[in-house]
Amino acid sequence: MAPEKPIRIGCYSAFWGDSVSAAEQLVSLEGKNLDYLVADYLAEVTMGLLARHRKSGGGSKKPSRAGPGGYVGDFITFVWKRLVEDIVANGTKVITNAGGLDPLALKEAIETIAEDAGIKGLVVAAVTGDDLHERADDMDTKGELIPFNYITGNKAEVDQYPGNDESKKKLSLNAYLGAVPIAEALAAGASIVVTGRVVDSALVLGPLLHEFKWNPLKDWDQMAAASLAGHIIECGCHTTGGNFTDWELSANSPNGGWANMGFPIVECQRNGDFIVTKPAETGGLVTVATVAEQLVYEVLDPGSYILPDVILDLRNVKLTQVGKDRVLVTGAKGRAPTPYLKCSGIYVDGFKITADLWIGGVDARRKALAVGDAVIKRARRNLEQFGIEDYTAVRVEALGAESSYGPHSTALDAREVCCRITAVHPEKHALLLLGVELAPSATGNAPGITGGGAGRPHPSPNMTHYSVLAPKTVVPAILTVGKGEKRTIPFVGPSDAKNEFPPALPAVGANDTAVDATDLVTVPLIRLAYARSGDKGDTANVGVIARDPKYYGIILEQLTAKSVKEYMGHLAQGEVARYELPGISAVNFVLTRSLGGGGLSSLNLDRQGKSYGQMLLSFKVKVPKGLLSNL
Repeated sequence: MAPEKPIRIGCYSAFWGDSVSAAEQLVSLEGKNLDYLVADYLAEVTMGLLARHRKSGGGSKKPSRAGPGGYVGDFITFVWKRLVEDIVANGTKVITNAGGLDPLALKEAIETIAEDAGIKGLVVAAVTGDDLHERADDMDTKGELIPFNYITGNKAEVDQYPGNDESKKKLSLNAYLGAVPIAEALAAGASIVVTGRVVDSALVLGPLLHEFKWNPLKDWDQMAAASLAGHIIECGCHTTGGNFTDWELSANSPNGGWANMGFPIVECQRNGDFIVTKPAETGGLVTVATVAEQLVYEVLDPGSYILPDVILDLRNVKLTQVGKDRVLVTGAKGRAPTPYLKCSGIYVDGFKITADLWIGGVDARRKALAVGDAVIKRARRNLEQFGIEDYTAVRVEALGAESSYGPHSTALDAREVCCRITAVHPEKHALLLLGVELAPSATGNAPGITGGGAGRPHPSPNMTHYSVLAPKTVVPAILTVGKGEKRTIPFVGPSDAKNEFPPALPAVGANDTAVDATDLVTVPLIRLAYARSGDKGDTANVGVIARDPKYYGIILEQLTAKSVKEYMGHLAQGEVARYELPGISAVNFVLTRSLGGGGLSSLNLDRQGKSYGQMLLSFKVKVPKGLLSNL
């Protein structure tokens, strides 16, 4: 009996703004061999931007790439209008969260374009129900919005919930729906499924639930593996050599390197195992290392990666190179999900301004900090004269002098830096009083000031992200297929909702590699490991993967939660926890209160912790000299 044909799923978008040629790459190079084309457009900042567009009624004077109802218009412009005939001819089904805040409007736009192209009988489905904005106050009054601090451990994040504070203008609140409604849409005959806010991995789990007819009430291991497949490819080129520690291998790879980066494809089997690959005629690379980096990306407790449909255990996942640009992924385990959905909200808390001044010459860093200090003092004097309250927050950085490295900077003598001044205030005019004090620095402050970024800065709304939980029983998904009526898709799974989470599984011990205390040499961690980092609210994670299992014991011994806290303490204001992933010889560090409040509202240069992994790779470790020949 011939082996069952795997289901091939390609992802062309990691975020709203990814390459406009990515979908065409997969459609043209893979053709009929691609069963599904998926695209992730949404992030915390994206929902905020779409919400602002919706609030303005779509009437902003500035050009917008959002659809009139708050969907991602780029899907129509760069994908559907250009590729609709090829996609339909290939028989490839499309699943995307480009619906944003209005999946039904996107569904209608897709149908209209298909009809105009002479395509008949195309069934388009929309998944809604995630948008809780209009329901939020009522849900809060009923006690249905539960503080969210289990994963992050950040009380500060819970405190950001705006509640009934009228000074905080709520823009959006969306629940992370799961994969079952997508599977139901496909079972009902849909070829195109558009959603709002679903968990990223659901874009892959949904079609696999449909294809393999897994039972969403018990096939936890298969669902966990499919969710991992979704996690691996939902960030696009992250798993094909983008953002890779050994970046030159990717930049200089055959078929054009970075200029022609290949987007990822997973080939999935009924038992949950899958292979990660990419189109052969493209740049980048798929190796155990590139896949491992993406595996640890934005993961907190790897034993309890909590998703709407399943809790994924990553600790004993195995990665095997089975061919050029082909990595087999096995060993994912799953267990029943929690009875809650994570909900992501955005509110506006005053205004923010960012001002830049380029400064060159000797002592550029010290000059930049002195200039920033003077600008802030002059601005505060202006506030005092007009009887306006002080700024909510201010930050001055000397970019180019490794400002984010704190005490580990090796560029204190940089001769070209950018003085960046960021401030927050409830009123826009208070920030204008700071903006006008920037230009006078060129004549009244330090020598070597060459200009100010893009001219006089202007305030923008200070969008702030918060997270809460809601019982699944009060947030059903709503499915609209073709011309049919809307129908409710209740969540399957546990119904005994309790205000608690199951405890994380105990850590799995790793095999320590003995380190000979004699004849040691000190090298940067990058000689032994790869790293990838990301954000969850005000928490950052840094995953560190041994280049060879023989180095894992050294990493475990010397990279402890305490040593990483000491090294990253200038950024990590909260606790640091360490988790082990012995299946890929990795450790994951979770740094709470480390992003200045989170990606949208942070005043930090690196608001999402994307550089933290590369920063930790400068950590010094002691290694037996005998191992150096292998490094």
